[in-house]
Order: sequence, then C-alpha cells, then structure tokens
Amino acid sequence: MKKIRWNYFIYAFLILFAVVLIAFAILFHRNIWTAASVKRLEDGLYSMEYKGDYRLDDFLEQGGVADDLAVAEFVIQDVFHGLLPVDLRGGSFGCSTISARTPEGETVFGRNFDWGACTALIVQTSPADGYDSVSTVNMDFLNLGLDMREETQMRLLSVAAPFAPMDGMNERGLCVAVLMIQDSPAFNQDTGKPDLTTTTAVRLMLDEAADVEEAVELLSRYDMHASAGMMVHFALSDAAGRSVVVEYIDNEMVVTETPVVTNYYLSSGEKYGIGTEESKIRYSMLENMLQSSSSFSMDEIRDGLDHVSKHNFDSEFASTEWSIVYNQSTGEARYYHRENYEKYYPFIIGGRQ
Repeated sequence: MKKIRWNYFIYAFLILFAVVLIAFAILFHRNIWTAASVKRLEDGLYSMEYKGDYRLDDFLEQGGVADDLAVAEFVIQDVFHGLLPVDLRGGSFGCSTISARTPEGETVFGRNFDWGACTALIVQTSPADGYDSVSTVNMDFLNLGLDMREETQMRLLSVAAPFAPMDGMNERGLCVAVLMIQDSPAFNQDTGKPDLTTTTAVRLMLDEAADVEEAVELLSRYDMHASAGMMVHFALSDAAGRSVVVEYIDNEMVVTETPVVTNYYLSSGEKYGIGTEESKIRYSMLENMLQSSSSFSMDEIRDGLDHVSKHNFDSEFASTEWSIVYNQSTGEARYYHRENYEKYYPFIIGGRQ
C-alpha cells in the first residue's frame, strides 16, 4: 500500500514538473531561442538572431512611449513577464557617416561609432510584417542591475536588443544611424501624436521604411523624444543614393540633404555649426574624400572610416568601437571592431544574396 502511494506521489510530481516546464517554454520561448542564438565573435563583440515576434506593433498601438523608462517597462512586461528589471541608459558618443557609390554603381554607406570601451551586439531580425535587417546595439545602454558574467547577461538581454539599435540596414537598402550633438535641451515634441524615443524610431524605420522618403514620412507621424536626454540627429541613406540628415530644431523636424554627417548641426539657421570642433574636422576629411573621386569601393569606404576613427585624434577616453560598411545594393554588411581594419565580420541581409 505504501509503495502504491509512493508511486502516485512520484507520478504526480513528474506531471507537475512537466506542466511547469511546458508553461515555462510557452512563456519564455522567445527568450530561450534568442538567447541560444547569441554568439561571441571576440571580446566585446557578439551577434544574434532574434527568434520570434518582438511585438513592435503592440508597442506602437499603445501609443508608443515618451521616455526610455517606459520602453524598459514594455520590455519587462512583454518579454520578461515582469520578472526581471531592464534599464535603458545613455551617454555621450561621437560618430561619422558617409554615403557614396562604387565603381559598379552600387550604393554604399559607412558608419563609425565612437565611444568608450563597450560591448556591441549585432542583431539580425526578420519580422513577419516588416523588412529583414541587421542593426547594432551598444549593450552598455541595457542593464539588468545584476552581477553576472558578460555572456550570461548578453543572453538574458538579447530579447530586449531590438528596441535599442544605434544603426542598421534593412533588406531594401535603407541605412539609419544615430549621431549625437552636444547641445541642450534635447528634443521633446508634444503635439498629440503617438510617441517614439530615439532607438525605437530606428527600429521603426528599419522595419517599415523602404527608402529615405518613407523613413522621413514615418518620423513625421510621431512625437520624437530624445533617448537619455541626448540631443541627436539621424543620418538616413537609401539604395537609390539619397542621403539626408534629420534634425530637430526647436522641436521641429528639419531634413537636409547631405552625404556626410558627424556631430554638429547641418540644418541652415541659428543652430548650424553647433557641435564639437573635432566633428567638423572629421566632416571636412570625409567631404574632401568624396570630392576626390566619383566612386569608392567598400574597401575605400573602410579606409575613409579608418582615417576619421578615434586613433587619429587626441582622445584619452574614447575609441571607435565599431565601423560598418554597408552595401545597400547587395545587402552585405562588413563589421570592423575597435579600429582593427584588417579584419571584418560579414553579414548578408535575408533575401539580398
């Protein structure tokens, strides 16, 4: 009799354990598969493929959000079901972008991200109702507030990464990059439209815009709010060769045609030229490069990024953490890490091979 009762206890425990496992798998299937996709490429550089739906539509349908804390709250509830805290942070950074054509007529876009030593995550996404893309996240901007190994934290935070891109390219060849301007106060629009922060705007454009015109039109539908209170502007470039900078002057969106963007205002008016002196030097160097020839290979764009990277300037606390050369015509992206321009990590966006 005791043996039968003991067997019933074991069976009941096993059934309960199976139910718990199934419930866990249902709740956290996105987390599990996405975390499993994280790969360490080298110290400070990882890549991943987002598995499943990160529910950008749900995020937008609730009216978006006006600050990073609200973005974090959405991720906490939607992805982690309220079980883990996620903090979105910010800080000052410098950058450079350049748009050009290759001798074969392909469009290319180069991007430097200048920052102190950080951990970068290359994120590949394939939304069911949007464009495939590859983007880059500075994982210093995401934090769990827990003491754990870097790789463990990367796996846990990987499901939040789609909401924090600093740059990227989608399958239609649209490139988007965020660049800082040292100015205050940062933009904070309030016209009654749905709200977006800097990084969620990047995600929206990569997912839903095929070219610069569509990206600008998308931005015009939302009230923009600067992530972490940082004044930034957006460099946009498409496969047709159009390149612009989108800036917010007195909370009004202004679009200016330009093949080069660094860290100062390019819109005409009283704000023009406000920014760092070093960024003006970098701008001139890239502009002179474009004037020296009518076309540039991907390697020549890489060399241009090398020439304006941080090791060429007196900068004690910053480096160029990543450089990217995107071929907008073929969907190829080449990632160079921490100013090592002898080695790159290649990515091909789905459907472009």
